[in-house]
Amino acid sequence: MTLPKGIVWITGASSGIGMALAERMARDGHVVAISARRVDDLQALADRSAGRIHAFPLDITDRNGVHAVVDAIERTLGPIGIAVLSAGSYLREKPERFDADQLRQMVELNIMGTGHCLEALIPRMVERKSGAISMVGSVSGYTGLPGGGIYGGTKSALITLAEAMAPGLKRKGVAISVINPGFVKTPLTDKNDFPMPFIISAEQAADHIVRGLAAGRFDIAFPWQIVWLLKLLRRLPYPLYFALTQRMLRRPKS
Repeated sequence: MTLPKGIVWITGASSGIGMALAERMARDGHVVAISARRVDDLQALADRSAGRIHAFPLDITDRNGVHAVVDAIERTLGPIGIAVLSAGSYLREKPERFDADQLRQMVELNIMGTGHCLEALIPRMVERKSGAISMVGSVSGYTGLPGGGIYGGTKSALITLAEAMAPGLKRKGVAISVINPGFVKTPLTDKNDFPMPFIISAEQAADHIVRGLAAGRFDIAFPWQIVWLLKLLRRLPYPLYFALTQRMLRRPKS
């Protein structure tokens, strides 16, 4: 099990899975470039890394900014060999009060922001005939669950995109994969007020990701319990599917 050579670039690295993965990669001896919008948190992570983590602040919704940062990383540190695109956000919606602005916000960050990173990375890796890109999706992208339509929909889009791109990029020497975590304890999930089965720490998630990247897996999904539950749910006929998801609805407060 070996990882591709080169600089590791991680977006969304100022907290949660991105931060834990950056720290794990640095401990393993990689030179890591990190990006996020929160400059102070990003720099604090770099400052405590003994020179192995380097901060490149970025808002991935800024297309030109993404290209500039990728260019700066490769100019100052070297070619990006592994990119983990984990920047994104999460919300729960109420279908009876659907808000198109929420949908736009999630699409701009989770899909378009990731797309800006792909646009900047792929030509460079194709030219070098090497590299690995992994987009952070979610197990919620496997199927539609109450309250998770907007967030899960953006993650479904990333899964579909990765599936479609994988064969063509493999011919060019570039691996693309998708990371589909279940519940991971992060500042985003700390806001949830409902049970989160099989929740794991961000450090455990980082371990899963490193093993999946090293093994060359396309679908780096964890923990296995919730992965298989949701994949099984997706295969059910709709009458049974909706009978089960109906039970997930919260009861109105009296």
